[in-house]
Amino acid sequence: MISWPNCARKCRSNPPPGAALQFTAEIRGSRIACTITADRPLTRPTFCASIFVPGLVISGGTLTRQVAGYLEVALPDLAPGQPHELVLGHQEEGFVPRNRAWLPLGAYLRSAEGVIALPRLEEGVRQGPEKPAAPWPGLRLVPQPLDWQPAAGAGAVFRSTHPAFLAVDALARRRGLAPLLGEGPEVAIALDPALGRDHILTIGPQVAITAGSDAAVFHAAITLLTLRETHGAAPHGTLRDGPRFDWRGQHLDCARHFFSVETILKLLDLMALMKLNRFHWHFSDDEAFRLQTETAPELWQKTATRGEGQLVPGVFGGGIAAGGSYSRADVARVLAHAAALQIEVLPEIEVPAHAFCLNLALKGLQDPADNRAEVSIQGYRDNILNPAMAATWALLEPLALEVASLFPMGMIHLGGDELPPDAWGGSPAVHALKAREGLVTREDVQGWTMAKMAGFLAAHGIRSAAWEEASRGNNANADGGGIGHDALIFSWTGQGEGVKAARKGHQVVMCPAQHIYFDMAHTPDPQDWGATWAATVPLEEVVNWQPIPQDAPDIADKVLGIEGCFWGEFTTEDAQMEPMLAPRILGLASKAWDRKDQIDGPALRSLAAHYGPLFDRMGWTRNRGA
Repeated sequence: MISWPNCARKCRSNPPPGAALQFTAEIRGSRIACTITADRPLTRPTFCASIFVPGLVISGGTLTRQVAGYLEVALPDLAPGQPHELVLGHQEEGFVPRNRAWLPLGAYLRSAEGVIALPRLEEGVRQGPEKPAAPWPGLRLVPQPLDWQPAAGAGAVFRSTHPAFLAVDALARRRGLAPLLGEGPEVAIALDPALGRDHILTIGPQVAITAGSDAAVFHAAITLLTLRETHGAAPHGTLRDGPRFDWRGQHLDCARHFFSVETILKLLDLMALMKLNRFHWHFSDDEAFRLQTETAPELWQKTATRGEGQLVPGVFGGGIAAGGSYSRADVARVLAHAAALQIEVLPEIEVPAHAFCLNLALKGLQDPADNRAEVSIQGYRDNILNPAMAATWALLEPLALEVASLFPMGMIHLGGDELPPDAWGGSPAVHALKAREGLVTREDVQGWTMAKMAGFLAAHGIRSAAWEEASRGNNANADGGGIGHDALIFSWTGQGEGVKAARKGHQVVMCPAQHIYFDMAHTPDPQDWGATWAATVPLEEVVNWQPIPQDAPDIADKVLGIEGCFWGEFTTEDAQMEPMLAPRILGLASKAWDRKDQIDGPALRSLAAHYGPLFDRMGWTRNRGA
């Protein structure tokens, strides 16, 4: 068996000892060459797998079904021990796979002899040697404080019955860290509203916190725990600190990959250590609707599992069977855990695009007279809802209301991104809607749709959020066009759209893919793992940007904060997410919190070296070669 370092851009499966069924794949320029060696005669086999973008068959079989990047390819009968080569290409001319993540995921065979899982290729980040980093001379703390005045001495444990300290101590114990509370000095805590979000922490023979809020007390306790972990004992001194932004978020795509509740709770704990305070829960997309709602139970019942024989096939590595759904008890558990950590939870549904699974599960959400020729950027057909259909509103309004009611934040994210080109171009019902409402373009129709949704929710006391595209379009339903209604806009393709939305009056969360999309590969190395459509994002690049662009100082009061995003196209196991976030999440934390913006790329790498053992102790797999 040839190992990866000796075979350039090749990846081989590792079958169990004694197993003869083999599956290998390699990138050859713009092609993907797969070799299947059967361990028994297989009659009329069909190769089933997903690749990143819509593909085609170059040789070795006949394409019989395609859904986005998911392929079914009829193969000739396979004889035992005789390798068969299948070569795949891509519909997009000139597309070149960049790394191992572009190889087939979730591959299996369907044959007269049954459904047979193929051995898995090597997936996820491959760990390299630790990168060298210069020693960090100061306080080993991310994010860095506003001010630090050191003194002699250090302490390891403290005494307090304050709920914030009890929560941080519980975090430490469940994540394998030493307890924060014990027979140490009593922590004196005083609230001073004049401090606002800030706090003053004095560490010495006596420990004192003066804070503007309970959240600030919590952040002071997190600082004590972190310093104890990174220094061995919390150094004595006086620290003043407080956040730059109200919104310090991390997003998780649980639609393309179902993450267990335990994994979500673990992520919340990591977020708390980074002083992040918004969890963006993305459980609805083309691939699945995973929240167990009473409004439309068939959504999650029909789409929570995808794969062989399911309504949604094994797109994005679904394989023979993958998925799950979140119950109300799961939601309550996540919310309680988050609240103890001073984190709020933002739920997201998708309107009007990314609705492939909704259209499979429910009828009447599209115009029957529409030719439905549009194709999404991921290659899906029929992935948009038609706002001219009464059934669309009969679903969306009560569904959004129910979802929002489960979350105490008082806000729901409505999606609004990646509308396919020529959306609704063949729909007579939408043409009539345009004429009636004075709309011209597809963006006008989307803006009208988003504004209608946001207006409905606002009437029920719920604020809307949406991706940047929702702020576009001209319509009379909202001031300035687009979604209106004081919606919070998330700028993801860069920062330009965020600047435009801010200048239209919206508050904005900056989440530029070029810097804080953590599904992006760390490097351009073909041995790496992840997406590259926006950039490759090494650790240093996570802090190499300004949340308030230098050429747009006028929007400073509209930037509510920043958010890291993790999308699940390449994720087939929960643990694969961890080294994609760590250590890069340190940069997100620094940009979101540090008002002085004190950390550049080399400094972040130096600090990441001190955080490595902390990640290890809490059981969070980090990318050592990042």
